[in-house]
Amino acid sequence: MSATEKAQALPRAADLGLVGCHVCRLVCREAPDDDGGMECPRCGSALHRRKPASYTRTWALLLAAFMMYVPANLLPIMRTASLNDVDDNTILSGVKELWVNGSGDLAVIVFVASIMVPMLKFLVLGTLLISSQRRTDWAQLQRAKLYRLVEFIGYWSMLDVFVVALLSALVRFNVLSRVEPLPGVIFFGLTVVLTMLASMSFDPRLIWDSRDSDD
Repeated sequence: MSATEKAQALPRAADLGLVGCHVCRLVCREAPDDDGGMECPRCGSALHRRKPASYTRTWALLLAAFMMYVPANLLPIMRTASLNDVDDNTILSGVKELWVNGSGDLAVIVFVASIMVPMLKFLVLGTLLISSQRRTDWAQLQRAKLYRLVEFIGYWSMLDVFVVALLSALVRFNVLSRVEPLPGVIFFGLTVVLTMLASMSFDPRLIWDSRDSDD
């Protein structure tokens, strides 16, 4: 028996009449005549088997993040000004400049954190949404691991924002040059925040709901 088949054979909380609180994580027993109005006995929060409107909110946040991601890559995120030169850099041009100037390791880190990670999150969350809505039992264990991976790496997408903020603060003390944030960094920050909210609004338990379609 494969790992996925073993996972599918295990009972779910819904099968055992249990529901978890999203706030304090208390596991409660569901009343037989529950109509969706249960409250957590410890913190008083509303109890739900699944996050309400998880698909709708996650799709909306993911699409909004993608709309912000386009100008985040097209608009410059940072302006470097010195005595005889003013240079506006987008994310890609900044990576190229780091590579040309001999900072190949830093260029790779920025490229992975600012380009590959957001694209990976779009791809993974889109795959999770489509497969869960279709109630397929395809690679459920692997999809659950992908969701945990998205949550783990999500915060590293803010690297560009941190770099611009740090450079702006440090170079401000130099009278011969300065670094200024440009509108692109705002769109990039919105992209990161929206993708993080999208991953938080998606309920990973929906991955395991395919067995309901077989009953």
